[in-house]
Amino acid sequence: MACLYIVSTPIGNLGDFSHRAVEVLREADRILAEDTRRTGILCRAYEIETRLVSAHEHNEAARAEQVVAWLEAGESLALVTDAGTPVLSDPGARLVERVVEAGHRVVPIPGASALLAALVGAGLGGEPFTFFGFLPRSGRERKERLAEIEALPHTAVLYESPERLVKLLEELGTSSGERRVAVARELTKVHEEFRRGTLAEVADYYREAGVKGEVVVVVEGAAPPSAEVDAEAGAALAGALLADGGRPSVVAREVSRRLGIPRNQAYEIVQKLKGGAGES
Repeated sequence: MACLYIVSTPIGNLGDFSHRAVEVLREADRILAEDTRRTGILCRAYEIETRLVSAHEHNEAARAEQVVAWLEAGESLALVTDAGTPVLSDPGARLVERVVEAGHRVVPIPGASALLAALVGAGLGGEPFTFFGFLPRSGRERKERLAEIEALPHTAVLYESPERLVKLLEELGTSSGERRVAVARELTKVHEEFRRGTLAEVADYYREAGVKGEVVVVVEGAAPPSAEVDAEAGAALAGALLADGGRPSVVAREVSRRLGIPRNQAYEIVQKLKGGAGES
């Protein structure tokens, strides 16, 4: 039966590959790979001879139509990325959406996930948590995400490049430097490391030691908010939204929705930032 399998692959250690995943890749008509060269290495290690076809962020939209055509012709396909679980901060979302829209079956094949490995090894609690993936590199959206994480009452998990890790820790620690964080580096590989401490401490460590390899950041949730903390987080988020041209009434509703601040308090915060000027 035609089907699109979403197959998780190892994130480092080749032993983290299930028997089911290997069989699915062997039996599929084609493997849709983010990088056919990297997936080729994995396939050779497990004697998988299935044809590889590229499916990455630059051709995903066009490839989705071809995928639907293959499925309609009765083929079974397997989607993989370079490492870990497809779709999570990796290509695949648009392709999967198109396949579902076309009425074809989608079957996940669970396996390695840097997100879950870091979360369970961090020691900061796992339920609930919010996964942010990679934050925008700059601008209004980045400021908004940072404000959300600052106000978040439970654990946050982020991906970051080694080159930008220290900057991220510094930004997160600007107003909450004592909050705990765990940086998981090179998960499942020879040099796997968990560095735990406050945001300020871990930023200091990596500023001195440098950073190499793949990185996942797990941040402790905020303490139960006081009225003062609510106001600070609300002001940070409201300021970012106002700077982007948002109308005060709209900004107040958004601050209230995201941070759980009462609507009247959110509106007072916005009005203070606007200098007390009203809006008709």
